[in-house]
Amino acid sequence: MTLTTTALTSYGPLQFPDRACLALWQFTRAQRLGLIPAPDVSGDRWSAAVFDDAVARIDTIRQAVGTLPDVGATRAEEHLADRFSITVHAGTAAELARRGHLPVVGEYRDRPLYCGLSLETFRDRRKVERASAAGRLHMRDAAAEILGVRESDFDHLVRAGLLAHSEIVEGQHHTQVRLYRQVDLDRLTRSRRIDWPAVHATPRGHRSPLASLPTRSVGR
Repeated sequence: MTLTTTALTSYGPLQFPDRACLALWQFTRAQRLGLIPAPDVSGDRWSAAVFDDAVARIDTIRQAVGTLPDVGATRAEEHLADRFSITVHAGTAAELARRGHLPVVGEYRDRPLYCGLSLETFRDRRKVERASAAGRLHMRDAAAEILGVRESDFDHLVRAGLLAHSEIVEGQHHTQVRLYRQVDLDRLTRSRRIDWPAVHATPRGHRSPLASLPTRSVGR
């Protein structure tokens, strides 16, 4: 790729990467990593001196920023699945972020963007496997089945604040679908606040023991 040699006195946020033959995401990441300094000319522009210095280091900059742009959860999880040749469930990227292993560096349409450089250099297969098992997301029906409860019982658990959704996605006809994490379901099955044998033994049509759980106060 040939760099543009036409000299300007200053460069704007689109001119700089264009003339340096950097993709916009490469340019943004280079700034985030401190490889390209903040604008030094009024109006959010860079001086010719700063531009020329960056061009002189362009190969080093390209190598440092990597080849994978910052991506959303689906692409992040697809990348990890391909990298380690394992099944990576939806929710893994968010779980890795919660555990401090995958930085969130921005957002797109109100959804987090995960650091492509961290994904590209990720080496720990076991961390991915653990995050995939813990962060796996389930819709309400599947979550109730995992707990072995009726849907009405599931609603009692949510009402009481013993279980909360981890994420909301858009379903068919613009409906909102709440998703629940596997680790939260696992934690709930170990809760001593619930007499699980009694819950599971309650026949359909009979009042569930969970119906007596106090409703979680708003703002609590």
